[in-house]
Amino acid sequence: MTSSPFPAALRTHKQLIGMVHLQALPGTPRASLSPAEIVDVAVQEAEVYRDAGIGTVMVENMHDVPYRKGVGPEAVAVAALAVAAIRRLGLECGVQLLAGANRESLAVAHAAGASFVRVEGFAYGQISDEGYFDACAGDLLRYRREIGAEAVAVCPDVKKKHASHAITADVDIAEAARTTAFFLADALIVTGSATGVPAAVADARAVDAATSLPVLIGSGITPDNLADYWPYADGFIVGSYVKQDGYWGNPLCPDRVARLAAAFQRLADQP
Repeated sequence: MTSSPFPAALRTHKQLIGMVHLQALPGTPRASLSPAEIVDVAVQEAEVYRDAGIGTVMVENMHDVPYRKGVGPEAVAVAALAVAAIRRLGLECGVQLLAGANRESLAVAHAAGASFVRVEGFAYGQISDEGYFDACAGDLLRYRREIGAEAVAVCPDVKKKHASHAITADVDIAEAARTTAFFLADALIVTGSATGVPAAVADARAVDAATSLPVLIGSGITPDNLADYWPYADGFIVGSYVKQDGYWGNPLCPDRVARLAAAFQRLADQP
């Protein structure tokens, strides 16, 4: 099991996790910035979160649409530079490289000092919008041991968004959570059907009840629904609400970041 402090920290105090969506990386259809410029934008966004009192962010190559399975070395290099720069701000950091680039995410996290990775296709196969993903838990955790990255927590999605789960339709979300925990995940992520779509509260409740692992909500968080998940979740990943007009592809909106941080703090201050 991991020696990362991240899951334990979630159990002692809930966390709001702000998404830093890297600008389109070199070689992708929308790429327009140099690696240094991409890192600069990422740091500026991380500073907005820091200034609002949010101490944890997650770096993701969301602007690399359309995604393909895996990423190249150029994506790994730029992501590592961005994570290292954000860590110098004093923020905790997670990593997810789309699509399904779980080993590459783990390598970036290990090299740049990130605390956790978000993982696709950990337990059970699934059909995502990039194609079929086989389960990766056995290979990924062996790779983590091989490179000495046990300090990086592995946080898989359970029945993740942007995917069809018809092939596991006879496995409900609670059973999927139990299997993911059995396969030595460090925390579990619950999402809606797509980016920005709220997770079903019933799904969060079921996953929380199924295992003793920390639970994170991975889509659709707003100041208005945060309290609905509070009893069942330990972490809240936000990437759409905090953008201008609530759309993930727009620039970060400091006012929205501040409103969400204030709503989170009000709940955290309750006895």
